[in-house]
Amino acid sequence: MQKKTQEEKRLNEMLLLRRRKLEELREEGKDPFKISKYDVSIYSNKIKENFEELEEKEVSIAGRVMSKRRHGKIAFLDIQDQEGRIQVFARKDVLEENYEDVKGLDMGDIIGVKGLVFKTEAGEISVRATELTLLTKSLQILPEKFHGLKDPDLRYRQRYVDLIVNPEIKNVFIQRTKVLKSIREYLDNKGFLEVETPILGTVAGGANARPFYTHHNTLDMDMQLRIANELFLKRLIVGGFDKVYEMGKMFRNEGMDTRHNPEFTNIEIYQAYTDYEEMMRITEDLFENAAMTLYGTTKIDYQGTEIDLKAPWKRITMTEAVKETTGVDFDTIDTDEEAISIAKAKGLNVEENWTRGKIIAEMFEEFAEGTLIQPTFVTKHPVEVSPLSKRSLEDERLTDRFEAFIYTWEFANAFTELNDPIDQKQRFEDQVKEKEAGDDEAHPMDHDFINALEVGLPPTGGLGIGVDRMIMLLTNQPSIRDVVFFPTMKPIGQEKEEEEEN
Repeated sequence: MQKKTQEEKRLNEMLLLRRRKLEELREEGKDPFKISKYDVSIYSNKIKENFEELEEKEVSIAGRVMSKRRHGKIAFLDIQDQEGRIQVFARKDVLEENYEDVKGLDMGDIIGVKGLVFKTEAGEISVRATELTLLTKSLQILPEKFHGLKDPDLRYRQRYVDLIVNPEIKNVFIQRTKVLKSIREYLDNKGFLEVETPILGTVAGGANARPFYTHHNTLDMDMQLRIANELFLKRLIVGGFDKVYEMGKMFRNEGMDTRHNPEFTNIEIYQAYTDYEEMMRITEDLFENAAMTLYGTTKIDYQGTEIDLKAPWKRITMTEAVKETTGVDFDTIDTDEEAISIAKAKGLNVEENWTRGKIIAEMFEEFAEGTLIQPTFVTKHPVEVSPLSKRSLEDERLTDRFEAFIYTWEFANAFTELNDPIDQKQRFEDQVKEKEAGDDEAHPMDHDFINALEVGLPPTGGLGIGVDRMIMLLTNQPSIRDVVFFPTMKPIGQEKEEEEEN
């Protein structure tokens, strides 16, 4: 405890010293916070890549001081900018009075440097400073160079510090942007129109999930953040747009783990006059194109497992997957009672109102889902768990739906859209009964959507992909928090209060 107190005292003294330096600068008329702009002509990596052309040419760079070494009348500074790091060579006889500014620099300060590109005797490409300007005084202390910022919670809370001291993290987010761009380019080239639909609404539909609630003061009514954008996008198909997609934030008031964040990025895609088979092809293409964009190959490594995203992916029905892993063939089982008996024999905690279809879905989740490593389309979901899917012509108890699984995770959900308004209304009513029976995630009734179907929805294929999970897979990150700049977390003060209470 005494050691910790001494460390805190040392840090407090260092913080006070930085503030005193700032006050001295202000007294000298050198307040860095009064500087509004600095002309940057080039980034560090471009200097290194084009050294032969730039040698002994003047450049203007800016960045954060990550280290400082002084040897008498010479100083070496490592400057980190958006693209990397470069060494600045500062000599007193060149900078003259400006050299005193170098002496007062701290790690984390942001500076602008004008100088000539050259290579040191040690062979390091550097900038020989002719002018140095302090642009921002850092009043905090960056984590030590060799220890870094390791605590995951602190990294997520202070992502701005994480990006500074762990610059390799930047690459994950650069790759994220490349994936998003590849998705948009593919769909735009296929003739899809990117649209925007409401985030706030009175009915949070399109998925089975619990919404977040808020209150609109002017209208004096409760509203919900969207859990999906499906129902609005299908309204646009009704209105005459044949190919639409929207990539954006969804919100679900549910648990949090390595694959779930309450606020997440999703893309939903709808195409008139086609079915779920075409959605499979689009799914394969999107993942394959993204992998090729990042790595030039469809084979990727995820947490030590090689995954091949090349089409075509494996296809298997849900009942086939259950049969492969449990030996139970639900195609030969017709009654709810027999299904319940089998489920209990397999150790599932079965509720009284469960149907044959519900049990198939539960058996799949319990026994089959964890076996799906390579990309696999699981098709023909029961009607009971697919309130928005068109029934299968081969078996009306099932639907023309698929979920795409990779590394045991669900990445995509798609179906031939249910466009029969009478059937859709009945399924919504069944869902309402489940909600009244205590299922918080059951789908609500949406009368306006039923009205849209009555106007007429053409045969349509629809697809939703969890973009954050897709990026986790493609960038080999173990947690969704590693691919979201600012994941949802409790405030530090609230966490401390809870710890004290416990």
